[in-house]
Amino acid sequence: MTGVPGVSRRQFLAAVGSAGLAGAAGCSTPDPDPQPAAAPRQAVPRQTAILGRAPSATLLVAYDAEAPDRTALAGTLRALTDRLSGATATVAVGASLFDNRYGLSRPRRLEPMPAFRADVLDPQWCHGDMLVQVSADDPAELTALLARPLPGLRQRWRMEGFHPPARTTGEVRNLFGFREGAGNPDTSNPALMDQLVWTQPGDGEPDWCVGGTYQVVRLIRLAMQTWDGEQEQEHERVFGRHKATGAPLGRTREGEEPDFAADPDGQIIALDAHIRRANPRTPESQAHRILRRGYSYKREPQVSGTQDTGQMFICYQRDIEAGFATIQRRLSGEALERYTLPFGGGYYFVLPAAGAGVHLGETMLAG
Repeated sequence: MTGVPGVSRRQFLAAVGSAGLAGAAGCSTPDPDPQPAAAPRQAVPRQTAILGRAPSATLLVAYDAEAPDRTALAGTLRALTDRLSGATATVAVGASLFDNRYGLSRPRRLEPMPAFRADVLDPQWCHGDMLVQVSADDPAELTALLARPLPGLRQRWRMEGFHPPARTTGEVRNLFGFREGAGNPDTSNPALMDQLVWTQPGDGEPDWCVGGTYQVVRLIRLAMQTWDGEQEQEHERVFGRHKATGAPLGRTREGEEPDFAADPDGQIIALDAHIRRANPRTPESQAHRILRRGYSYKREPQVSGTQDTGQMFICYQRDIEAGFATIQRRLSGEALERYTLPFGGGYYFVLPAAGAGVHLGETMLAG
């Protein structure tokens, strides 16, 4: 990777500090939704905060488990379930929880997040046995929920996020000024969510995984000073979209599809534009769609004279390799890469929801 335009990767690191942001899949634009084949719906508990309205503030806290045995871990999960009762929250587990400590059956596709081409990962900001996300419109509510220690858990890393002020009601834009979630699959379509997001019977997963989903978190620093120094025309070339409307370049509405076949040389939408790399609009790319629920962040920099501003990319899918990982590899070398620095996050599996009288993770512990 060459770094920001005219700037080496080393200079980029000096400009934004030693940590980083996840690759531009955080802004990827999946295909519009075809009518999926009908599939039987399963009456299984799911953490529905994933599909609901995204509140304006969020808090991610990754933990390492210190419970000495499975019984103690059950107590930890019971306390966590009680703490989050009524909150907009999700609880997920990382690959490291499935070592020899507790004898648990690991989700088949759950592995530690690897480093991709443009990543400069800081181990202190990666992975974790457990990941808790709580969201609210009042940021003070988030601090109150997770301010007190939880038994059997030691905090590994935490990051607060927000949605920048909207230009119009209901609009969510990232710090680069482009609308978040453009082209996301329709969360009101249950069959489509079953197809793309929720683990199903017959997926080859442990039985307890049915009703859960794979979560990817990527913490991404943005080179805001460099980005803000560019003209809007360059911003649009990098993304392949009009900033004001979200429409693909050469189109007038956000929902319109770009015709890449009619633009083979990238005269309208550059060959390294984000929209073109993230979703080439081929029949094969239909299987790679993900549900994105990202937030922005701003933190006090650890290095004087630098900025620590970026994106908390969060996505959900039934299969990480078929979803995020495939998209991320396509994005290698894209124009947006010059303005981003991935430094943390991880792969997780969101537990099925707790039913009446059942705590989160109870079926995982019983398996």
